[in-house]
Amino acid sequence: MTAAAPTPEISYLTDMDGVLVAEDRLVPGADEFLAELIANDIKFLVLTNNSIRTPRDLQARLSHTGLDIPESAIWTSALATATFLDSQRPRGTAYVVGESGLTTALHDIGYVLTESNPDYVVLGETRTYSFEAITTAIRLVERGSRFIATNPDATGPSAEGVLPATGAVAALITRATGREPYYVGKPNPLMMRSALRAIGAHSENTVMIGDRMDTDIISGLEAGLNTMLVLTGISTISSVEMFPYRPTKVLDSVADLLGRTRNPFD
Repeated sequence: MTAAAPTPEISYLTDMDGVLVAEDRLVPGADEFLAELIANDIKFLVLTNNSIRTPRDLQARLSHTGLDIPESAIWTSALATATFLDSQRPRGTAYVVGESGLTTALHDIGYVLTESNPDYVVLGETRTYSFEAITTAIRLVERGSRFIATNPDATGPSAEGVLPATGAVAALITRATGREPYYVGKPNPLMMRSALRAIGAHSENTVMIGDRMDTDIISGLEAGLNTMLVLTGISTISSVEMFPYRPTKVLDSVADLLGRTRNPFD
């Protein structure tokens, strides 16, 4: 009699905002979900398109909401961008418009940050975009520096309303130069693949959990992952029908996975 094949080991990639936290408040059950992953030695990474903070800073922010996430389990668009640039042009140079999450990631791979003929102009998230910095970026791109952006999000949230984000500022630079950036973060499946490599996981056995059809779900799908949409963030049941693709599964929240993280599709 042939022995049954062992159940493949499941791994998880999960978006942060809208899945685990909502406006800096814990999504009910998110703490138990992550605790279950850790207790069962299940590989996981928490993903965010925001490049402002370092993983250490994000760990501290999340701990205030009640989430205990190891620094090593946080993957940002800044880290994905640094990984990409390291693979393309090791120990290169860059002019950065962004904050410590991005500059630290680039320093860590040996990049020199400079305004003098940099290999790349790298645009990330910041709450203090300056006209001077954007002007410098435009002039460098015009002179031949390659244009990279951490993510295409046009706006970000704040207590007062939306804020212009990386995608909006990138559009300004593109309009002035005629040069489109290469976006590394979601929905580029490159971010999914770099995250998989970071934890040594395989796409066929990994689940991507997100709250947005147009970033989380499509990037997971295009990277060959199973996808789960949760309804604690942006997308709704009715909005799912607007897209030509579907998630593998729709959940009310990550709390629906409690007790079955090893076999989420049973």
